[in-house]
Amino acid sequence: MMNEWDLNLLAPEYYNMASDIDRHANNPLKKALLWEDEAGQTQEITYLKLRRESNRLANALTSLGLEKGDKVIITLPRIPEAYYAYLGALKMGLVISPGSEMLMPKDLLYRLEHSKAKAVICSHDLIDRFNQVKGDARALKHLISVGDAVEGWIEYDTLTSSFADEFEIVQTRSDDLAFLNYTSGTTGNPKGVIHHHSWAFAHQAVAAKLWLDVKENDVIWATASPGWAKWNWSPFISTLGSGATGFVYHGRFDAKKYLQLLERYQVNVLCCTPTEYRLMAKVDGLGDYKLPHLRSTVSAGEPLNRQVIDTFKHYFGVVVRDGYGQTENSLLVGTIMGMELKVGSMGKPTPGNQVAIIDEDGCPVETGQVGDIAVHRSAPALFKGYLNDPERTAAAYRGEWYLTGDRAKRDEDGNFWFEGRSDDIIISSGYTIGPFEVEDALIKHDAVKECAVVASPDEVRGSIVKAFVILKDTTEETEEMVVRLQDHVKQTTAPYKYPREIEFVRELPKTSSGKIRRVELRQLEEQRKQTGDQ
Repeated sequence: MMNEWDLNLLAPEYYNMASDIDRHANNPLKKALLWEDEAGQTQEITYLKLRRESNRLANALTSLGLEKGDKVIITLPRIPEAYYAYLGALKMGLVISPGSEMLMPKDLLYRLEHSKAKAVICSHDLIDRFNQVKGDARALKHLISVGDAVEGWIEYDTLTSSFADEFEIVQTRSDDLAFLNYTSGTTGNPKGVIHHHSWAFAHQAVAAKLWLDVKENDVIWATASPGWAKWNWSPFISTLGSGATGFVYHGRFDAKKYLQLLERYQVNVLCCTPTEYRLMAKVDGLGDYKLPHLRSTVSAGEPLNRQVIDTFKHYFGVVVRDGYGQTENSLLVGTIMGMELKVGSMGKPTPGNQVAIIDEDGCPVETGQVGDIAVHRSAPALFKGYLNDPERTAAAYRGEWYLTGDRAKRDEDGNFWFEGRSDDIIISSGYTIGPFEVEDALIKHDAVKECAVVASPDEVRGSIVKAFVILKDTTEETEEMVVRLQDHVKQTTAPYKYPREIEFVRELPKTSSGKIRRVELRQLEEQRKQTGDQ
């Protein structure tokens, strides 16, 4: 544990982070967002405009009959309306359930039904997916389209234009439900992760101040998309809660473009995935990019390799620091600003969080011994359970410790060193993917008899999704079938989950009770990649 900081991570009895954001609007010129899209169009959004637009939405949603505690699924890309929608919903005391643009109709229906969401705020180009399932969503009452007008949907601008830009923030207790993120599981449907308003309070104190090292006059570029817990973490809570200016790029990743934008917008703090850092580090002529304003660079999702860290240090004079956390919590372990970097380590437990490496009995292990990374249930930013799922909530704990699902060891200086997943979850380019979802999609193809999905090591993405497939007809084991199965998965579930590698096999390793031993297949892949035998 680190005790250099005297932090108060416990939110007051009544708390709503919308108040933290709104107070920065007292300076009418203070910039909240600098926005650019792929076509080069730009916008500047002040905190005053952010307050006014979110107030108009809050008034409009109130007029529809929505009230504190109702759930709303927000499925928007990196556009200013995403910020207005999140902030307006918080001001009303609504529960925000982020929806990724990559979700397919069946994913959306599960979230609608499981959460009993009463409203959807959606980008117009994603509406067809909701239209396929909206009739089966029994609690759903209000459909709001951002962008073009669509039949059967309320157009966002039309809805908000006639309402006042003043709104009194609904009083919320710090233990009222605020966010409902869905995360993949090793089996079964996604889990609805419950976070109270207090989560945002604790997150600002640690992740924003100590890890990102956000200063009020900084320009922050956190590249996560709305719809993911990481967007709540950095672009929304950490940036706006601190009164900084967020840079938002609404475009596809391109390493050279990212470097150009860092230079043009004089970004001070950068939060990227390891994959984005790896690809930027490979750009020819890195010395041509001048980034003197860049002072804080962080990465999360998977360990960074030394070459990337050394490259950014050499060319830009910054140390890319790792951070580790989950949808269920906040930043648990990391190399915070000013800490001595041990390249390859995860860093140390963050102040205010009791994080340990424990054994099967729930006892902390000795230095150098591998065990399970666990968080004590008293951690202020720890989730409050999985919605409507007491069994999986209970299964996530070992005594008083929440199990992250990852394994590590601790050195004599208190640094954690990642050893691997203790379950079958796949983390690829920062995306968390449950093998069950991919296997379920594959098995629905008429040609597939049986399959197993695991993580396979990858130099750029950290891991990729690898599928071992048994076909009903072995004569169909062709490259054409690989493409057909990949396309089938993309159409059946979120496209980012598709297996980038498919290997046809005649049998799968199983336990005596018939369960597939994914761990054996993972180990096989790790051995193959180490030896280059593919």
